Amino acid sequence: MTDTLPRTLYVPRPPQFDSVEAERAHRKTTLAVAFRMFSRAGLDEGVAGHVTVRDPEFPETFWVNPFGLHFAMVRSRDLVRVDAEGEVVEGERAVNQAAVAIHTAVHAARPDVIAAAHAHGPYGKTLSALETGIEPLTQDSCAFYGDVGVYDNFTGVVLDPEEGRRIGVALGSNKAVILRNHGMLTVGHTVDSAAWWFLTLERTAQSQLMAYSAAAGLGSEPRQIGDEEATVTHGQVGTENAGWFQFQPLRERILHDQPDVAD
Repeated sequence: MTDTLPRTLYVPRPPQFDSVEAERAHRKTTLAVAFRMFSRAGLDEGVAGHVTVRDPEFPETFWVNPFGLHFAMVRSRDLVRVDAEGEVVEGERAVNQAAVAIHTAVHAARPDVIAAAHAHGPYGKTLSALETGIEPLTQDSCAFYGDVGVYDNFTGVVLDPEEGRRIGVALGSNKAVILRNHGMLTVGHTVDSAAWWFLTLERTAQSQLMAYSAAAGLGSEPRQIGDEEATVTHGQVGTENAGWFQFQPLRERILHDQPDVAD
């Protein structure tokens, strides 16, 4: 019998960079990928929605999608860099002023946050109009257990920097915040995790709405996961590494199907 050494199996890990230029290129490409993925998921309603990522060299600034460019058409080179005052410092296109008001405040309130995502998904919007939060009804929903803030005010389109600051306060240390009568916002330590949290939060809202609709027809209530089990599951599926990892197959799919996204 011949002794054999155990095989080392490949598992994707967050990349390391040897230059700020390489890290910037990776962040911008992943941001463009996130927009393409959001479009495939039906999260591209008109000109609404924005995802941002800090610049690795100038972290007080962030990259964002140009105002009015369809998510399905965003390329790395189309992205615009904005400073803390909302001024475009790199790029030729205008940016959504709601993105400026919200994201500058979120990035200022959370120095640990590298990326933030907001779009007008149908299920997130619907749930935001109800007096409820994200409930532990499924394994996937446990990623948000005790990890979602609520901003209860609605005063129209967010254009006032002070409104943005209040959203940042409502977010707190959580990975997501419900914006009442508006939708959802998620954050992460990478573009990958922020984008994944938004995608799965939208599907979680969909599942919760369906569960309550079905339960009403049966004259019952959805069965909730217990606190202990939900807490343990949050530690399994709700970590930053889990969020980053979940996005990788989606990133690879977009890069394979739409290589122009990295242009």
